[in-house]
Amino acid sequence: MDPNDGFRERGRQECLRLMAKVPVGRIVYTCQALPAVLPVNFSLDGDGTVLLCTSAVSELVRAIDGAVVAFEADDVDAVRQSGWSVVVTGSASVVTDPAEHERLARTGPVSWVPASQEVFIRIEPELVTGREVVGGRSLYGVDLTA
Repeated sequence: MDPNDGFRERGRQECLRLMAKVPVGRIVYTCQALPAVLPVNFSLDGDGTVLLCTSAVSELVRAIDGAVVAFEADDVDAVRQSGWSVVVTGSASVVTDPAEHERLARTGPVSWVPASQEVFIRIEPELVTGREVVGGRSLYGVDLTA
């Protein structure tokens, strides 16, 4: 992030705290050598891992299992010209441990499109970045609403 772009960088813990407030984010992955973005509901595990729940036979699972992906969540108020965006980059993997799957079935995200065979996907947060603009003002006190 450019220190002169008017946004405030947020640290890892603040980014994860912000992400926990919203139910939907976007997973960014590669599909047939092209970038793909898909909105999904999610939750965070205690260590900041992003958790998804989807059909075991989905194209998404085939595309991201074992791959490095990005996950973005945000909240924007267009009227106040404020908001934040957080990006988590890391390796995605299907949860295969039966005990872990059972735990996530109780505590993890619930798919908005239930399927007969669901799996949980973990995105390990190797890199967490975030930025925020507050109240339509830049870092330099310039009113951006004028």
